[in-house]
Amino acid sequence: MSDTKNDKIENKEGDIILLTAKTRLGTIFNLGHNHRKESLLFLRNTEEFFCPVCGEAVSLKLGNQRIYHFAHRSGTVCRDIYESETQYHMEGKLQLYQWLVKQHIPAVLEYYDPIIGQRPDIMFENDGKKYALEFQCSPIAEELFMKRTEAYYQQKYIPLWIIGSKHIKAKRSNIFSLSNFHYFFLRKTKDGHFILPSYCPEEKQFQILSSILPYSIKNAIANSFHRSIQDTGIVELLEPNLNSHSNISKWFYENEKNTINWSLHPSPVQKGFLREIYHHNLNLYLLPPEIGLPVSHSLLIQTPAVVWQTYLYLDSLEDKLPYDLIDLNDVERKFNRRIKSNEIIIRKLPQVPGETSIISVKEYFLHLERLGLVIKKSETLYQLKNRIYIPQSNREKEERRNEFLQKNKFILSKI
Repeated sequence: MSDTKNDKIENKEGDIILLTAKTRLGTIFNLGHNHRKESLLFLRNTEEFFCPVCGEAVSLKLGNQRIYHFAHRSGTVCRDIYESETQYHMEGKLQLYQWLVKQHIPAVLEYYDPIIGQRPDIMFENDGKKYALEFQCSPIAEELFMKRTEAYYQQKYIPLWIIGSKHIKAKRSNIFSLSNFHYFFLRKTKDGHFILPSYCPEEKQFQILSSILPYSIKNAIANSFHRSIQDTGIVELLEPNLNSHSNISKWFYENEKNTINWSLHPSPVQKGFLREIYHHNLNLYLLPPEIGLPVSHSLLIQTPAVVWQTYLYLDSLEDKLPYDLIDLNDVERKFNRRIKSNEIIIRKLPQVPGETSIISVKEYFLHLERLGLVIKKSETLYQLKNRIYIPQSNREKEERRNEFLQKNKFILSKI
């Protein structure tokens, strides 16, 4: 039996398509398994298929240009539940489903949860936990991403958002362009490391970013790990064993270069920052290496590290003398005041609930302790040991930075 004319024509952009459908008897027919085309052609002529969500009739498409799939007809009421899908998306979720099945992991393709009215690409269970896997290949509104993620948590799913690897752009070695949307995909492993998982159905491989250190709103230093889907198990995806060390020399270079770039064309917020440090007799180009340190939780903060750490210095360290005490509760109050006034902007990380930006502040003080500038007296109390020295010339700054890196590179690389 030959293909029909309709099968040889690609679906229109925006058509609602899916890989599962109900038969007349109400059973779910899944195209995620390896069906022979002859069997599907026979089935299409003898069976009727319906959308599992809205109940409308769907057509079984068996063309040569796209993978086999079911297609809604125009005007479907499912448009608010299903997203229009590209070939890249369909191939990706199909490969991820088959990957889970090969590991004998209970998985359901395009599972619809009527309680929350959502349909993750794949629902699966592993190690006694229930996951909702979303392979996202196109940008969606922040509100929709947050809503879906919160609904999964409410229904006791662990959301697992995987972005299409074609959206991960490397600018140069270990430098990636990451928007706020990319950070929505950020997850945290059991050992406390942040990872950003992606998958490419064309190359059939995972890419995982780790040790992510944003030095600007849109750019970050990160380690990148590629692994074929055949050589990756579910544990390697959820809890990868990755190198957590970072290139500190590159961090300082990119951080300083970015600071110079935005200072030439500052935004209104950045102009306010520049005015404030000027009133404190500080020069942006002569800030010491102790301001702008890399901390692992700095990705919770959209504002560049050199800015929010300068505010910490102005609010809590500048007027302190050796042996003076520093109360972290007071530091936190002043830090939150900066957030409230929008001088410091916090990122939204829907898959990392419960993390607060004050963790970044605590990590910064931990660095200061390792560098011998403060002494920890209790969980909320530090004592100043040595003041941060402010360079007085470009030459002095260069000498201080080089000496600082040579002496402290190993300490700062363990973030």
